[in-house]
Amino acid sequence: MRERSRAEGRLTVLRMALIVLVLLVAACGGGPKLPRLAPDAVVLAFGDSLTFGTGANPHESYPARLEALIGRKVVASGVPGEVSAAGLARLSSALEETRPQLLVLCHGGNDLLRKLDDGQTANNLSAMVRLARSRGAQVVLIGVPKPGLLPSPAVFYEDIAREFKLPYEGAALRKILTDNALKSDLVHPNSAGYARLAEAVAALLKKAGAV
Repeated sequence: MRERSRAEGRLTVLRMALIVLVLLVAACGGGPKLPRLAPDAVVLAFGDSLTFGTGANPHESYPARLEALIGRKVVASGVPGEVSAAGLARLSSALEETRPQLLVLCHGGNDLLRKLDDGQTANNLSAMVRLARSRGAQVVLIGVPKPGLLPSPAVFYEDIAREFKLPYEGAALRKILTDNALKSDLVHPNSAGYARLAEAVAALLKKAGAV
């Protein structure tokens, strides 16, 4: 009986180890996946001043850097000062003009700065995701930090990413905007900061299988 008990104990330990291993493998390879971008695919980077590249030269913006990193055309469509409601109204024409295979959405920062209703901002961003998908574009979401001593992305970004199963970058801007060496002012990266953001988005696209 004692030997049988020991054998059962070892079997239980082995089963637990196997479960942990499976979970670790799933975590490493997990996350939403995207179709691979065609060599001639267009990527639409859509947003406000963070997409426009305020605080750096045009060729130093994150969309320009991203284009060089992924080897696909990246169209920058950023309007400084734009709130999400205006972005939603503008997105249809931007999609029609560029016909992207992928939308990189980085919006809502001005809503946070102006302390607009989080629920409405989330609704606007969700509507942008649905609109892009209805036009045949996949979507990647970038979380924008709320202003403060310890800025971190508003919770609704992660909620939207989870709801729509989107590849999500929620750490890059938080790290950039808490490092004085990487920002041009309180809410905008500098050239080095935009380079870091582009690298983070490129890494996310690679993890998702898009490049």
